Amino acid sequence: MQDAGMERQALSHIESLVAEEHKLFDKGALSDADSSRLATIQVELDRYWDLLRQRRAARETGHDPKDAQLRPPGIVENYKG
Repeated sequence: MQDAGMERQALSHIESLVAEEHKLFDKGALSDADSSRLATIQVELDRYWDLLRQRRAARETGHDPKDAQLRPPGIVENYKG
């Protein structure tokens, strides 16, 4: 049960970040502060989506999803896909 709660928290955080991202996009022209915040949001979204992928992959392969960790931005942002 606690495991599902962790994923719900991550998804809730993602939803909050996406809502903020949309508000910034809706502004049109962004100030430097808004542009900086948008970049921060996008990195945070990448980190949390990565965390969810790690947890789901662990579960599917018989490992403990609790071992998944929020990775640093430098790692997540340098993935090659």
